[in-house]
Parts: sequence; structure tokens; C-alpha cells
Amino acid sequence: MTKGVTYSSYLDLDRILAAQHPASDAHDEMLFIIVHQASELWLKLCLHELQEARQHIAADTLRPAFKMLSRVARAQGQLISSWDVLSTMTPHDYSLVRPHLGSSSGFQSAQYRLMEFLLGGRNPDMITMHEATPAVAQGLRDELDRASLYDEAIRLLARRGFEIPADVLERDVQKPWTASRAVEEAWAEVYRHPNKHWDLYELAEKLVDLEYHFQRWRFGHLKTVERIIGFKKGTGGTAGVPYLEGVLKQTFFPELLSVRTAI
Repeated sequence: MTKGVTYSSYLDLDRILAAQHPASDAHDEMLFIIVHQASELWLKLCLHELQEARQHIAADTLRPAFKMLSRVARAQGQLISSWDVLSTMTPHDYSLVRPHLGSSSGFQSAQYRLMEFLLGGRNPDMITMHEATPAVAQGLRDELDRASLYDEAIRLLARRGFEIPADVLERDVQKPWTASRAVEEAWAEVYRHPNKHWDLYELAEKLVDLEYHFQRWRFGHLKTVERIIGFKKGTGGTAGVPYLEGVLKQTFFPELLSVRTAI
């Protein structure tokens, strides 16, 4: 056992608990800061797990990936619950904090954007807002050069003998995923015969869990914003609720949703 290590020193609590710097005298600003800081920590864990899970999918070692993907789903549950805490802030409470936020916004979260990119929701234009921090922007560009988690899953289907067209396997991974009928057919075969393709069946359901929880998080964001600021514009310049409604329509793994109608 390492001598001199305490609970506080191991967790670096002095720095963590001193990292809240309210810019106003508003009582609820502490809530606003802590909810967002805690969310960034959960996002850090999600990225840690997803990056490793992607490597396991690429290596066709799925069992460790399943544990990691399940953990991400649980962490996403914490992110979803955070909206319940933040929604205790009333419009008046927020009005005392908002003038001190400037143009800062959760829309600018580099970790959230990285998680989107990793899952396959790729839009190179979203890097622009991070150019002022070169290391962050480069990290996002590096992610765009890698195959997404879903790309690796589809490549695995091809290696397992499913007929995946070359234009899907050789696509430009920097671009958003385009739904493929052939990919849907491959997943349909997995879902029709789960006992024959059990690990792929489980992989599909783990990916559906990710999509499901991500959409629940987005919906919680939408309803919290709607509850607190109504239809005002967001601090980061977005349209607020209408923007969040549009984001809800975006999917990472379209064939895993459409296959439910096909089978």
C-alpha cells in the first residue's frame, strides 16, 4: 500500500472542490456550475470506455467491449439524471446567472462533440468553434480521421461473411454515415437468427442502448431548456429549443432502428 496517500490526495479533491468560481452572487449559480462540471467528468469516462470498446470491436474481441458499452449506458443514465437536478432552477433563478455566461454554452463542449464524432455523428464544421484552442481542434480532427465505432461494427460484419458493399467499407469516414440497405439486410440476418450470431446480436443491442440513452439525454436537454428559458435563443448563439428539436432527429446507427420494421 502506498504510504501517505489519502482519500483526498488520491482524488485530488483540493483542486476539484476549488474549481467552482461563480461570477455572480446568485445562489443557483453553484448548481449550474457543478451540474455541468460533473457532466464533463461523466463524458470523460464515456470517451475512455468507447475508445477502448472500438479497439475491441476492430479486433473482434467483443466480450470486453460489451462490458465497456454497458458501462457507458450506465454513465449516460447519470448524464440524463443531471437534467432532473438542473431543472430545479426556475426562469428567475437562471435570469440572475445568464448575464454572466457571456457567449459560453454547452454547445461548445469539446468532449460532447468528440463523443458524437466517435459514435459516427460527424460534421467537420463543428470543429470551427474550437479553433481558438488548437490542441482541442486537432483532437477532433484526429477523431474524424479514424473509423467511428459504427464503422468498425460494420467492418466486423463484413469480416464475419456478411455482404457489405465496397463503397460502404471504403467510404470517407470523415463524412456522416449514410443509411445502407445492404447493412440493414446484414443486421436483419443477425436479428432473425440470434442463436447463430449471438455476439453480433448482443453488439447490436449494445449499440441500440447507446443510441437510446443519447436520445434520452438530448430530450432531457430539450425539456430542461424549454422549462427554464422557453424559446429564447441559447447563449452560444443557437436557436435554443428549435435547434435541440432538430438534433433529436439525428441518428448514429440508422439501420439498427430501421431493421426493427424490416424483420
